[in-house]
Amino acid sequence: MDLGLRGKRAIVTGGSLGIGKAIALELAREGVDVAIVARNPERLEAAARELSAQTGQRVIGLSADVTSREQVDAMVARAAEQLGGLHILVNSGSPPGGSKTAIGPIESLIDEELLHDFDVKYMGALRCARAAIPFLKQQGWGRIINVSGINARNAGNLSGGARNTSLVHFTKTLAVQLGRFGITVNCIHPGTTRTERTASLLAEQAAKAGITVQEVEQRNFAPDSPRGNAICRMVDAAEVAYVAAFLASEKSWAISGELVVASGGAGRSVFY
Repeated sequence: MDLGLRGKRAIVTGGSLGIGKAIALELAREGVDVAIVARNPERLEAAARELSAQTGQRVIGLSADVTSREQVDAMVARAAEQLGGLHILVNSGSPPGGSKTAIGPIESLIDEELLHDFDVKYMGALRCARAAIPFLKQQGWGRIINVSGINARNAGNLSGGARNTSLVHFTKTLAVQLGRFGITVNCIHPGTTRTERTASLLAEQAAKAGITVQEVEQRNFAPDSPRGNAICRMVDAAEVAYVAAFLASEKSWAISGELVVASGGAGRSVFY
């Protein structure tokens, strides 16, 4: 299927690692020139060179802190200038899980850490969207994709649940506001996803349990385990990226203001 993405230009925040990097790679494979954004300049430049070498597309690294409106505005303007326009924004710029103090009883919650989590994930996405929207309107065509997380549907993580849920509301609100300008806005909830960090984390779990890495994965993703899913294995970051590429594409006009869960079928609740 031709996704109609060749010649488009995109910004992907959190694009030097993990799901963000996988999305940037998949967009570049579809013919998109991409600006990847993160805070670490050395890691950014290495990722940009790697993705460009793999795809033959222009991939540039732009360092910015999404908690700063000034840095975000400057980054988006620079990306649009260097790429020659802007069609796609992927908001994936936050570490997984959020504050460690937000897992557990409310008494242990540190207010400043919770507020920082919101500042990065929710306000970061808002700042990036606000800066990008004028450039998308200029094109008369745009896609905004917010990468949230399935913790929105799981009680227990006060930060992860709340900030991810807030992105779903943000997605629908922007979709209503921007559809008339040819811009769609959607959200992806990844579940537990294989990224660069996964091998070491699984090895640590295996060592503690005295079993193999393969046995850890089988145990963790069995359908009846707390983190299990219907496909009985971990979803790879590339598989989340395929979803993002479709939502960014010319073929996805019928989908806006919606949430796509890319978890391999985690959970048993029915949503309608």
